[in-house]
Amino acid sequence: MSASPTDKVVIFLHSGDYDRVHQGLAIAAAAVAAGRRAEVYLFWWALERFLEGRLDEPDFTPEREDVADRFETRRIPTLRELLGHLRESELCTVQGCTGSLGALGAEPLASKGAVDGWVGWSAILQRTAGVVDRFYL
Repeated sequence: MSASPTDKVVIFLHSGDYDRVHQGLAIAAAAVAAGRRAEVYLFWWALERFLEGRLDEPDFTPEREDVADRFETRRIPTLRELLGHLRESELCTVQGCTGSLGALGAEPLASKGAVDGWVGWSAILQRTAGVVDRFYL
């Protein structure tokens, strides 16, 4: 059963910067906490971060040791922890873009379980048609 466009939140993650990916997953976590479906689409550098499994340690560019320290002392969840929460909710899917996968030459990593499925732009446009709550990071 598919959620209506008004019940769904869509997050497009292009940047692999830790802060942007964290923000996107936090938005998805807020959506599922409110009982809404969330769809996260990974492109380029965000996809690369997931495929390489770089989800644990905050790595800010430029380096921000003060912020990284606050993440640890305040127990702010890592990307992996947020992703775990999203998967446990069963209200969120994480989809990888097939075009970005090919552009990155990362096909050998595609089966590592970093994403729930693979889609191209035709499917993405169809799945997100009419969705008002869209975030691009």
